[in-house]
Amino acid sequence: MNMMERAVGKPAVLRYLDGEYQILTQGTYVVCGVSGAHIPLEDLRYWNVDLQEAYATADIANKRYRETRKK
Repeated sequence: MNMMERAVGKPAVLRYLDGEYQILTQGTYVVCGVSGAHIPLEDLRYWNVDLQEAYATADIANKRYRETRKK
């Protein structure tokens, strides 16, 4: 599967758990909770269990963590 094929598809619905996730609805990607970028499931590495959000990069995940800890 090449990058163009991965971009076409439908979003998956996941339940984010500690160190893993559960697929509730099959799909090829999830949407970053901050940037809106599509993250292919095979590239998903960062998420927040409490907020149930996925993040495209470690920097984005860290930024969101700092934002939520201020409250």
